[in-house]
Amino acid sequence: MSTTDPHTLTGAYVLDALDPDERAAVTEHLSTCPDCRQEVAEFAATAGRLGLAAAVTPPPELKQSVLREIAGVRQEPPQTAREKHVVASPRSAGWLRRLTLAACLVAAALGGVAIWQHQEAEQARRQANQARAGADQVAAILAAGDAKTHTASLPGGARGVVVTSASQNRAVFTASGLGTPPKGKVYELWFNDDGTMRPAGLLSRDRSNQITLMDGAIDNATGMGITVEPAGGSKTPTLPPVGLIEFPA
Repeated sequence: MSTTDPHTLTGAYVLDALDPDERAAVTEHLSTCPDCRQEVAEFAATAGRLGLAAAVTPPPELKQSVLREIAGVRQEPPQTAREKHVVASPRSAGWLRRLTLAACLVAAALGGVAIWQHQEAEQARRQANQARAGADQVAAILAAGDAKTHTASLPGGARGVVVTSASQNRAVFTASGLGTPPKGKVYELWFNDDGTMRPAGLLSRDRSNQITLMDGAIDNATGMGITVEPAGGSKTPTLPPVGLIEFPA
């Protein structure tokens, strides 16, 4: 597990340039740090806008040059509430340099293909807002006075943890060490309503460690299940669960 301060990893987080442990640590950090959530949203939106104007083919040596240089550039942490009252604008020269470097790295890695089309940039902004709202909900559940946790083993040595809150009527699921599902498949979460499975969201295919707010209210569910389903998910399970977790009483 990396010991790097999560405050300094928001740029790499937006570019999906972290290893699984670092990404999981930053995702968890975002649930409690509004400053970093704001910076992640701004990075995503600005990288999209910059990408719309960058559709040239870079020379072959550019990617390696950028990767060498970025190792020596330290990302400044986001401003805290205490710092903001003495700083006139968050868009300082250092902030712009970080954004420009991030955009260059994306352009180099993608080999000159247009980074995001306009529609994709708009979608990225919507997703950033949704992620921020979801992080706030996750934080509320984890901090609830009645939050309860249960852990279960999953296939391949993976581990699943579910945190439930009766007062919030919601649940948060965390997976660690989860293997990649077969091509064209995805892990789907389910609420177990006394033997009847109710869809509760999909997990990302390419992340072995992730935390997600389960879709829908807990209501009378006594547990949850995880199945492997066709991409896009199913209305009812098509295969036996690969994992079952009972909710704490």
